[in-house]
Amino acid sequence: MLAGCAAVIATLLPTAALAAAGPADRVAPVAFGLALILVLANLCGHAAIRLGQVAVLGELLAGVVLGNLPGLGVLRLPDDPSIDMIARLGALVLLFDVGLELTAREVFAVGRTALAVAICGTVFSLACGWLVGGAIRRSASTYSHVFVGAALTATSVGVTARVLKDLGKTGTPESRVILGAAIIDDVLGLLILTLVTGSVSAAGAFGSPSLATLAATLAKATAFFCVAFLIGSRTAPHLFAAVARLRTSGAQVAIGLALCFVHAWVADALGLAPIVGAFTAGLILEDSHSARFVARGERSLRELVEPVSSFLVPVFFVVMGTRVDLRALASGPALGVAAALTLAAVLGKLACAVGASGVRRMPVAVGMIPRGEVTLIYASIGGSVVIGGQPLLDPPLYSALVCVVIATTLLTPALLKSVFQASAPAITSSGASRAP
Repeated sequence: MLAGCAAVIATLLPTAALAAAGPADRVAPVAFGLALILVLANLCGHAAIRLGQVAVLGELLAGVVLGNLPGLGVLRLPDDPSIDMIARLGALVLLFDVGLELTAREVFAVGRTALAVAICGTVFSLACGWLVGGAIRRSASTYSHVFVGAALTATSVGVTARVLKDLGKTGTPESRVILGAAIIDDVLGLLILTLVTGSVSAAGAFGSPSLATLAATLAKATAFFCVAFLIGSRTAPHLFAAVARLRTSGAQVAIGLALCFVHAWVADALGLAPIVGAFTAGLILEDSHSARFVARGERSLRELVEPVSSFLVPVFFVVMGTRVDLRALASGPALGVAAALTLAAVLGKLACAVGASGVRRMPVAVGMIPRGEVTLIYASIGGSVVIGGQPLLDPPLYSALVCVVIATTLLTPALLKSVFQASAPAITSSGASRAP
């Protein structure tokens, strides 16, 4: 498969030259760029899985190749507005899909241990990232330092769940705490994203966030969540029952995606991040809403969204990878930034052990280390926000955050396997495991 990837890459240079001199129809280069993205995303994702990693790592690396391989600059994939918009839609569908995997009850009904773990990890990660960001970028604004810290807060639910499944540990108490805390982490991370981006938008210039701005943003975010859950949980069953009467094919996935995009639009209109709305829409919808469709032989909404996600989400990850400027990381200081942020990310989550009572602490702490989609979304937003004439995240910082995702994704499987083996629980006479 690696040979196949190399063969595809070897054909890109002459093909890219042909694309640059090809037809004038504006859809043609977009179609060609999507073809390259989808093919390489799947090949590199498959190669990553074969090497014991997760597919998203291969997709990111495919983007790094497309963004940095000499001769492919003519494609201008990182700067193409059409592909960028498709990638942004991919981010919305990704968060909607993550929300569909959960329910509001699961988010709000997790145990106290999971809540304590999530809060410890979020607070310490934010603090570590903020301090490191301030130390390595002293000339940057306070917003930039806070944004770097906030980008490190959320654990990747997808990466963590996949690693636990591969290790055969999904049924352990530690795994349930990890997954519950990771769910809360995502909510906290998205809420912090809302606070930070709302504060930046309101400020529009360098300076420290005012308490009034933070309070207003928090109030809007809280009101949005509460109203969305209150209205959505009551109206969604009736809405899907009405849609079930339609004779058109694809009505269920159409209304599901429409709710995703409408919630994203409402969130943006309130000054919140659109991905917050998409995630909220996914949380509102439950499997029971698809019962009428499933009863007549159709697939559930989650199954119907999967093909859309399989198309759009890899585009998002690959485009994120194309924006990693290897030249910006080629210098010693830039590599030092990436290493420092990775260390901050690891230390911030190891502090989760403080909140892990009643279970083995180290497996829980290590299981919270991987960063993923939320960090990449932070990086995407930070790289596009300009404040005071300067980007919130400059190219070295952006590339360093993507390196954090890659590094923590690579570290977690081996570390988690090691700590599970090293901290095997004692077995009581009743057969129950007991944390040391």
